[in-house]
Amino acid sequence: MIKNVIKNICLIGFALIGPITLPAGGIQRNLNEYNILNSSKEIILSGNCSLYTFPKINAKKLLVLDTGSSLSVLQKWVVNENNTWARVELLTNRFIEHPNTTKRGWIKI
Repeated sequence: MIKNVIKNICLIGFALIGPITLPAGGIQRNLNEYNILNSSKEIILSGNCSLYTFPKINAKKLLVLDTGSSLSVLQKWVVNENNTWARVELLTNRFIEHPNTTKRGWIKI
């Protein structure tokens, strides 16, 4: 009887305190490990680049971005050491541009 009470107290204690030390959402990677974009949220292209629908080279190209285009980085995606992608949004004047033009997509870094 006493053994069961002690087991239950230990089990309830772990159930209440244990999750505090666990990362939310499972395994969590350190974002500083992939410091490819130097932690900047905005980049300016130094050459022409294609904007893709999803992060694969054989994905549909949405458009070709010109040199000097300003982009806001929304997300980084690291497939492996040589294959890094960034989800970006074009920084344009929204009042002048047509509302149905493509503004978001993926670029290969």
